[in-house]
Amino acid sequence: MVLKFSKELIGLDCPRVINDLIERLKENVYIKFKRQGVVIGTSGGVDSSVVAALCVRAFGPDKVVGAIMPDQDNSPESTEFAVNLAKNLGYEFVINDVTGPLKAAGCYKNRDDGFRMVFPEWEEGWKAKIILPSNILESDRINVYRLAVESPDGRKMEKRLPIKAYLKIVAASNMKQRIRMLILYYEAEKRNYAVIGTANKNEYEQGFFVKYGDGGVDIKPIADFYKTQVFQLAEYLDIPEEIRSRTPSAETYPSDVSQEEFFFGLDFNIMDQLWFAKEEGFPIDEVARVMGLTVEQVERVWHDLDQKRRTTEYLRHPPVRF
Repeated sequence: MVLKFSKELIGLDCPRVINDLIERLKENVYIKFKRQGVVIGTSGGVDSSVVAALCVRAFGPDKVVGAIMPDQDNSPESTEFAVNLAKNLGYEFVINDVTGPLKAAGCYKNRDDGFRMVFPEWEEGWKAKIILPSNILESDRINVYRLAVESPDGRKMEKRLPIKAYLKIVAASNMKQRIRMLILYYEAEKRNYAVIGTANKNEYEQGFFVKYGDGGVDIKPIADFYKTQVFQLAEYLDIPEEIRSRTPSAETYPSDVSQEEFFFGLDFNIMDQLWFAKEEGFPIDEVARVMGLTVEQVERVWHDLDQKRRTTEYLRHPPVRF
């Protein structure tokens, strides 16, 4: 019998999946790494909340630490949600505001200099975000970023982001994840704990992470799960609705920008269904019919997935040894 594509195929058997993840966490932390517990960077988002809940089930709350590491661009709500989750699940949490170290490292100055390469009038206190302006389904696109800014008096401007400015802004902003990685390993090593990552499949496979930043961890338990599957796990694990209903955001820039707007360019529900269909080898015309799309639209998404995977391959490579 030939399996036909349907939207239900991406659904998880959550009890089975969670039991498997718990056993694999225990095996790797206790046996492979010989650590006594785990540290997780908790942001108040759904991915880190799911990982924290899994680790509490695997090791008990006394062997889990949540490191909350906001900076000046983070919403206070994120810290509040992360603290509430720790209190609800009973694990230890530490709060370390990384604004000071980032200022000392030149993160904000270098990033803002990159903004001024596009908008010379930029001043501290303006809002800014990097966006991909088009939806993949609507037209073929080249992944050319734009910088959108807003002055304190409400003036909004947007321009194409030249590669030199883009690289400068991203290089400076990546300091945030790398500073946080240093703190995670400090908190882990002083306890003989392992660092557990929170990247999902969308982030890991498409390159939406920082090498030796949020990618610098010991174990990546949800890196093979689509974002929509992480939401399935979150619901089963009873992650608070205030976290599950939040729009996913990296909170990297002075303006709010969703992950879909900044990087993925498509609603996660559609993307994950199409990605699953591609990986499982379902016929494109069948996929298009079930999803209510044209064959050309499905082809665009599949091409974009291949392009992101190809252009970010170096992020997933370990150091080269001669």
